Amino acid sequence: MSILNTLRTRWGVGLWGTVAILLAFSLAGMTVVRLRQPVLGFLLPSDAPTWLSWTVYLVILLPMYQVLLLGYGALLGQFNFFWSRLKAVGRFLGSRAAASG
Repeated sequence: MSILNTLRTRWGVGLWGTVAILLAFSLAGMTVVRLRQPVLGFLLPSDAPTWLSWTVYLVILLPMYQVLLLGYGALLGQFNFFWSRLKAVGRFLGSRAAASG
Protein backbone atom coordinates (compact mmCIF):
# COMPACT_ATOMS: atom_id res chain seq x y z
CA MET A 1 0.00 0.00 0.00
CA SER A 2 1.42 3.40 -0.92
CA ILE A 3 1.92 6.23 1.53
CA LEU A 4 -0.78 8.25 -0.21
CA ASN A 5 -3.31 5.45 0.22
CA THR A 6 -2.30 5.02 3.86
CA LEU A 7 -2.91 8.73 4.50
CA ARG A 8 -6.23 8.64 2.63
CA THR A 9 -7.37 5.76 4.82
CA ARG A 10 -6.11 7.27 8.07
CA TRP A 11 -7.61 10.70 7.40
CA GLY A 12 -10.81 9.39 5.82
CA VAL A 13 -10.61 11.63 2.77
CA GLY A 14 -10.32 11.11 -0.96
CA LEU A 15 -7.36 11.75 -3.20
CA TRP A 16 -8.04 15.48 -3.56
CA GLY A 17 -8.55 15.80 0.21
CA THR A 18 -5.21 14.14 0.88
CA VAL A 19 -3.42 16.38 -1.61
CA ALA A 20 -5.15 19.47 -0.18
CA ILE A 21 -4.16 18.52 3.40
CA LEU A 22 -0.53 17.93 2.43
CA LEU A 23 -0.51 21.19 0.47
CA ALA A 24 -1.95 23.09 3.46
CA PHE A 25 0.78 21.67 5.73
CA SER A 26 3.42 22.69 3.18
CA LEU A 27 2.08 26.20 2.66
CA ALA A 28 1.70 26.89 6.38
CA GLY A 29 5.22 25.66 7.08
CA MET A 30 6.75 27.71 4.28
CA THR A 31 4.84 30.81 5.39
CA VAL A 32 6.07 30.53 8.98
CA VAL A 33 9.64 30.03 7.77
CA ARG A 34 9.35 33.18 5.64
CA LEU A 35 7.77 35.18 8.49
CA ARG A 36 10.19 34.07 11.22
CA GLN A 37 12.97 36.60 10.63
CA PRO A 38 10.74 39.65 10.02
CA VAL A 39 8.59 38.90 13.08
CA LEU A 40 11.56 38.22 15.36
CA GLY A 41 13.34 41.28 13.94
CA PHE A 42 10.31 43.44 14.69
CA LEU A 43 9.80 42.10 18.23
CA LEU A 44 13.41 41.68 19.38
CA PRO A 45 16.64 43.64 19.11
CA SER A 46 19.33 42.10 16.92
CA ASP A 47 21.51 41.27 19.94
CA ALA A 48 18.77 39.39 21.82
CA PRO A 49 19.90 36.13 23.44
CA THR A 50 19.10 32.89 21.65
CA TRP A 51 16.86 31.62 24.46
CA LEU A 52 14.68 34.74 24.13
CA SER A 53 14.42 34.28 20.36
CA TRP A 54 13.28 30.68 20.84
CA THR A 55 10.79 31.73 23.52
CA VAL A 56 9.25 34.37 21.27
CA TYR A 57 9.25 31.88 18.40
CA LEU A 58 7.34 29.34 20.47
CA VAL A 59 4.88 31.86 21.92
CA ILE A 60 4.17 33.82 18.72
CA LEU A 61 4.99 31.75 15.66
CA LEU A 62 3.73 28.31 16.67
CA PRO A 63 0.19 29.61 17.29
CA MET A 64 0.54 31.57 14.04
CA TYR A 65 1.34 28.28 12.30
CA GLN A 66 -1.88 26.77 13.62
CA VAL A 67 -3.91 29.75 12.39
CA LEU A 68 -2.21 29.61 8.98
CA LEU A 69 -2.85 25.88 8.79
CA LEU A 70 -6.52 26.46 9.50
CA GLY A 71 -6.66 29.28 6.93
CA TYR A 72 -4.92 27.35 4.18
CA GLY A 73 -7.03 24.31 5.02
CA ALA A 74 -10.18 26.40 4.65
CA LEU A 75 -9.00 27.81 1.32
CA LEU A 76 -8.35 24.28 0.08
CA GLY A 77 -11.69 22.93 1.32
CA GLN A 78 -10.40 21.03 4.34
CA PHE A 79 -11.46 23.35 7.18
CA ASN A 80 -13.30 20.62 9.10
CA PHE A 81 -10.26 18.33 9.03
CA PHE A 82 -7.93 20.97 10.47
CA TRP A 83 -10.52 22.34 12.90
CA SER A 84 -11.10 18.89 14.40
CA ARG A 85 -7.33 18.36 14.74
CA LEU A 86 -6.88 21.78 16.35
CA LYS A 87 -9.68 21.07 18.84
CA ALA A 88 -8.11 17.71 19.70
CA VAL A 89 -4.74 19.37 20.38
CA GLY A 90 -6.48 21.99 22.51
CA ARG A 91 -8.27 19.33 24.55
CA PHE A 92 -5.01 17.41 25.00
CA LEU A 93 -3.12 20.49 26.17
CA GLY A 94 -6.02 21.52 28.40
CA SER A 95 -6.15 18.10 30.06
CA ARG A 96 -2.36 18.15 30.57
CA ALA A 97 -2.52 21.62 32.14
CA ALA A 98 -5.39 20.58 34.43
CA ALA A 99 -3.54 17.43 35.50
CA SER A 100 -0.36 19.32 36.37
CA GLY A 101 -2.14 22.22 38.08
